[in-house]
Amino acid sequence: MEELDYEKSKNYWSNVPASVNGMLGGFSSLTTKDIKDSDLFLRKLFQMENAPSNGRVLDCGAGIGRITKNLLCKHFKHVDMLEQNKNFLEKAKLNCSGSNVENFYCSGLQEFTPTDNHKYDVIWIQWVLGYITDDDLVEFLNKCCKLLNPNGVIVVKENISQEEEGEIDSEDSSITRSILQFCIIFQKANLVCKASRTQKNFPSELYKVEMFALQPANK
Repeated sequence: MEELDYEKSKNYWSNVPASVNGMLGGFSSLTTKDIKDSDLFLRKLFQMENAPSNGRVLDCGAGIGRITKNLLCKHFKHVDMLEQNKNFLEKAKLNCSGSNVENFYCSGLQEFTPTDNHKYDVIWIQWVLGYITDDDLVEFLNKCCKLLNPNGVIVVKENISQEEEGEIDSEDSSITRSILQFCIIFQKANLVCKASRTQKNFPSELYKVEMFALQPANK
C-alpha cells in the first residue's frame, strides 16, 4: 500500500472551509441521516448487556464539532474533542459554546498523548481513520483501550471500500479501507466487535458506511 503522507493531509484540510459542508466534502445534506443512524446505534449500545455508561465521551477527528454538538452532547455528561486542525477546533469552541464540552485537544491521532487522567465510556472515531497508517492506527487503538472505563467501547464509523486492498486518494493522502483490512487491524489491536450497523439512506454512488462497537478482547 502507498504510504500516507501526514503533512499532505494536513495541508489539504488547512484549505477546507470550517463548515458542515467542508467537513462532509460538499455533502452537508447527509448530516441529518448520519446523525440519526449514529443515534440509533448509540442507543443500541446503551441497551447491551454490560453496556457502557454515559459519563464521558471522546470525539476523535472532531472537526468543527458537528457530531459532538448534534449527537454526543445529548447522550453524555462530559464531552472531550480531539482535532488536529486549529481553525476547526476554534470553530468547534464557538459551535459548542455553553454545552457540556470540557476539553479541546489539538493533535493528530498518531501524536495524541493524553495529559489528563480522564477515562472514557465511549471513544467515537468517525471519518478520520483514512488519514492514519495501519501501524499508527493499531497503536492509536491500543492507546484508546487504556483510556476506557469498564464496559467502555470504541466506536468506529468509516467508509468501506469494496476493493480488498482498499483505495488510495492521492489528493488528500487518505485510504478507504475494506472490511477485511479493518478486521485485520482490529485483531492486531486485540479488539472484538460487540455490535455493528450499516448506515442507511445514503446515496448509492457513495461509499458504504459501517459502524463498529469495539472492546478489548480480554473484556
